Amino acid sequence: MDNFDMDDEDKGSKKGKGGGKAIKEFDCPGCEANNPTDDPIVDGSEVRCNYCGNEYQVKVNENGRLKFKEV
Repeated sequence: MDNFDMDDEDKGSKKGKGGGKAIKEFDCPGCEANNPTDDPIVDGSEVRCNYCGNEYQVKVNENGRLKFKEV
């Protein structure tokens, strides 16, 4: 599955290619639950939803928005 889903990540905290503050949470594209993280999310990170258990590889675009690919 090569499709990435756009996520309306916390608009006030962007980092990576888009610059700004570190991204320390994400909304799961599968169940829409909010997931805080200990480590900042950067391009290439793998994250797991604390609620549904789905795992995703993260891409950060040039605007600092997250895209998720299920692994």
